[in-house]
Amino acid sequence: MTSETDWQRLRQSGDHEGEQEIDVDWTTAKLVEPAPKKLVSLRIDKDVLDYFRATGKGYQTRMNAVLRAYMEAQKRR
Repeated sequence: MTSETDWQRLRQSGDHEGEQEIDVDWTTAKLVEPAPKKLVSLRIDKDVLDYFRATGKGYQTRMNAVLRAYMEAQKRR
């Protein structure tokens, strides 16, 4: 399969053509940095770890999201 993209035209064009779709006031923007993660040693069943690792890059972030969802659900109880 060959690409039908006109790469030369894309390289010559600017970043954006046409009207701006959303009016953004960047003077009120604030930088929000995520809290640093804590490094821990955690024992996890092999099949659970294998499952998350099989989901690819970022599996530890997904594991953290699952734990966070559980924590938030318990707080609401």
